[in-house]
Amino acid sequence: MANYRFLLFLYAYFIIESVASSGNDDNRSLHIVYMGSLPKGDYSPTSHHLSMLQQTTNDNDAKNHIPRSYHRSFNGFAAMITDKQREMLSKMEGVVSVFPSRTLQLQTTRSWDFMGFQESTQRNSTGESDVIIGAIDSGIWPESESFNDHGFSPIPKKWKGVCEGGKNFTCNNKIIGARHYLKGEGSARDVVGHGTHTASTTAGNKVSGASFYGIAGGVARGGAPSARIAVYSACSNEDCSSDNILAAFDDAIADGVDLITISIGANLPVPFDTDTIAIGSFHAMEKGILTINSAGNSGPKGLTFSVSPWLFSVAATTMDRRIIDKVLLGNGLTLTGRSINAFASNGTKIPMVHGMSASNLHCPSIEKAESCSDICMDPERIKGKILLCKTVYGNVAAIAYHALGIIFMSNDLEASVVSYPSLSIDSKAYDLALAYANSTNTPQAEILSSATFINETAPVVADFSSRGPNSNILEIMKPDISAPGVEILAAFSPLASPSGDLNDVRSVKYSILSGTSMSCPHVAGIAAYVKAFHPDWSPAAIKSSIMTTAKPMNETDDKDKEFAYGSGFVDPIRAINPGLVFDLSKDDYLNLLCSTGYNTIQVRQISGDNSTSCPSSSQSMAKDFNYPSMVTPAQPMKPFMVNFTRAVTNVGFANSTYTASIQQHSGMNISIVPNILKFKSLNEKQTFVVNVVGGELNDNDNSLVSSSLLWTDGTHNVRCPILAFVRKV
Repeated sequence: MANYRFLLFLYAYFIIESVASSGNDDNRSLHIVYMGSLPKGDYSPTSHHLSMLQQTTNDNDAKNHIPRSYHRSFNGFAAMITDKQREMLSKMEGVVSVFPSRTLQLQTTRSWDFMGFQESTQRNSTGESDVIIGAIDSGIWPESESFNDHGFSPIPKKWKGVCEGGKNFTCNNKIIGARHYLKGEGSARDVVGHGTHTASTTAGNKVSGASFYGIAGGVARGGAPSARIAVYSACSNEDCSSDNILAAFDDAIADGVDLITISIGANLPVPFDTDTIAIGSFHAMEKGILTINSAGNSGPKGLTFSVSPWLFSVAATTMDRRIIDKVLLGNGLTLTGRSINAFASNGTKIPMVHGMSASNLHCPSIEKAESCSDICMDPERIKGKILLCKTVYGNVAAIAYHALGIIFMSNDLEASVVSYPSLSIDSKAYDLALAYANSTNTPQAEILSSATFINETAPVVADFSSRGPNSNILEIMKPDISAPGVEILAAFSPLASPSGDLNDVRSVKYSILSGTSMSCPHVAGIAAYVKAFHPDWSPAAIKSSIMTTAKPMNETDDKDKEFAYGSGFVDPIRAINPGLVFDLSKDDYLNLLCSTGYNTIQVRQISGDNSTSCPSSSQSMAKDFNYPSMVTPAQPMKPFMVNFTRAVTNVGFANSTYTASIQQHSGMNISIVPNILKFKSLNEKQTFVVNVVGGELNDNDNSLVSSSLLWTDGTHNVRCPILAFVRKV
């Protein structure tokens, strides 16, 4: 199942630096010059950008070195420049940062039911149809049934965008806008499948009888099926250029979207002012637009790249439907493994060969033979047989030498679509298969087509899902929330290979994918659902409502606890009526930037407000940022003590009394002052302090301790995680 690894990386989130300049000033590379907010008054961005570049060179052709200017929602440009020009531009007045344009990569039927979000759930249909979701991805397949506009009302009058999807691309009252940013492509039509899959998960129509060749069948639907979609195609195949992503944000904000969903990112966090998703989402937040972003697929040891406090960062979990495959050995033994295999065996057993038996005379080692390395395999011994391999890398030889199937050992827990009969099995099952293969001169096997089963342990955080802590601001918990991201069925592009194998020419309308790319659009759909009921809520209020109403996760599922799953598992129904919210304004975010090292000049440039001034660090501590979670780093083997100040806004009952309770943990002693909050009106704000005293933590098993605060008025339950951790180097 090498295709699983291919898909994992295809839909994972990692960053590749642009080709660096070799030091020769004749070598140019694409850089982004970020200049913060657009200046007020009479200002021509494109002329200013050209003038700036002309000041750095004697080249009269400077205009041709600026492929893109950002001038609709914020200020900046992309330019092909040398190292010397980069240094000169970075020192110019008004420039916040200059950084290389990087290449980022892309990261259901049952899932909504599993979250308790039934088809019969009460909706604000009128409000939902007014919600416009900006999808920054690989485009969309507009002809999919998931995006037809039957029964849709006219496009909301607030929409300011256009339909520029390219040749033969038609918008409708569902897909109301389209733009593309790929040179030479000329279309927002999705040929990868990723953008179609994520968009339909967020806001796809209800489509009965959807399945992948009969696997995981049911009613495919998005979280906000009445919402509108605006498409911003910024990715070619799996590659997503930073300058294209920033252009998509620039347009989406100006076009008037209400939410942005982006299942794209890096495998490492970078500073805010050199992170295009952080930059774009900050300026979206300024305009009241919440950006939902995938946490990344570099888990379980890799850190999440989605760390900006104004982003809604989503981890991936399993759900109660899982997909398995089985192989019947010639001795009657049945082994269970993982794959999404749509090929019927029809009861036929096929000769099976182990890598050692299929190796040639030039194989350099036993390990490579057992792994079925392509340099070791004899094509004539593989052709027409099922290959038994110790690692996933045997797929290369199996495909190249026309094997009829492969069985390989892997600890991966997620099934992926395969292009020919194959499955992964664990080490115990592999030993049984190997023992059988060695017991006879004519081993045989039959790989069955895949089937679904009920998974009663869900939700559990996916192994691939990136973890916290937040490497940029230790006191801000990341990821924020978790949602289904394993084996998700959704719409797909018929031009894309469902397995990622270029030799796989099947064309499907719906396919099954795993990744935090799949969990992100679930939360985007829920955010649209909340927005429909509360159109005037700020991005922070919507985010808070989803975080504080999330279901607690079983801590035994993951040693990283909240750094794996955030506030918990999403509960869409409760999110529309949270009772209390932790709200934030643009000024709160600017003060946070001040307290994390940005100076007044930089913050004024970013905000576009010359009246902004950075207070002293003692006045603006990251620990007191009004986030719906509380995190403190601790020194190893030393007791810790911290006070968190928070403010909540009443959005429940006008006259209400909330009482605090604590899930006490042996590693922390927590008290709340005051422990009772009495509200007399809606939108009233009250402040409280959380006092935390803890014992010694080390770098081993107890390097992270967590608890939670619960405010309740008898109807609403407002839960906030409290974490203390030792940062591991």
